[in-house]
Amino acid sequence: MKYVRTLTVLTDAEIHQHEVPLFRGAVINSLGEHPNLYYHNHLDDDKFRYAYPLIQYKRLGGKAAIVCVEDGVDIIGQFLTEANGTLNIGNRQIACNTGKILPARILVQTWENLFCYHISRWLPLNSKNYQRYQEIEGVVEQVTFLENILKANLLSMLKGLGIHLEKELILKITEISNSYLFHNKGVKMMAFNADFKCNLSVPNNIGIGKNASIGCGIVHQVHKDNNNNSNQ
Repeated sequence: MKYVRTLTVLTDAEIHQHEVPLFRGAVINSLGEHPNLYYHNHLDDDKFRYAYPLIQYKRLGGKAAIVCVEDGVDIIGQFLTEANGTLNIGNRQIACNTGKILPARILVQTWENLFCYHISRWLPLNSKNYQRYQEIEGVVEQVTFLENILKANLLSMLKGLGIHLEKELILKITEISNSYLFHNKGVKMMAFNADFKCNLSVPNNIGIGKNASIGCGIVHQVHKDNNNNSNQ
C-alpha cells in the first residue's frame, strides 16, 4: 500500500478527443528546448521511457486537462510558469488558461469491500490478443478474457508506482456500455467503455493500459447508493 499524490490541471480550452495527442505536443513545445522527461518520455537516441506515465494528457468535461501522478506533481510547475496561455493545436491556436488545479492524495491498496469504477476509451487488445478475443465464442468467456487484461493493466500501474499489494486483487466487469473502433496512427484499434468493481482504491482520472498518457483508459470512481466506500 502507498499514499499516491495526484494533481489535475483543468484548463478552459475546449478540444476534441482526437486532439489530445496534439494537446500533448503543444504543451511540450511550449516548454522550450529542455522540458522535463516526464512530459514526453523520450530518451536520447530515439529511445523511450517505457514506465508508467506520470504526466497524462486528457479531455475531461470537454476541456483539455493534465493529470500528474507522484513525481509528475513536482514538475508540472514548469508548464504552469512557462506556458504563455496560448497553444497551437494542429492548425489552430487556442487560449489555454488554467481553470482549476485539483490536488489529491489517496491510499492505494486492496480493501475488504469493492469499489465501483467506470473506464473509458480503454484499449485492452493488441494485434495478438485481438485475434484471440475474436475467436472466443461465448460472451461470458469474452468478458473473463477482458477482466484478466484489466487486472493486468491495474497491476502494471501499481508496479510502475512502486506499490505491492498485501491482498489479492479482485475484479469483475459489470457492464460493457460501448465498444468501437478508432484509428490511432493509421492503425485500427478497439476501444471499450465499461463499468467494473474491484477491491482496489484507484485515484480518479488516471489512465491505465495502452495510450494512458494521451487520454485512453481513464478510470474514475462511480458512487452508488449501494456502494459503501467508508474506507476512503
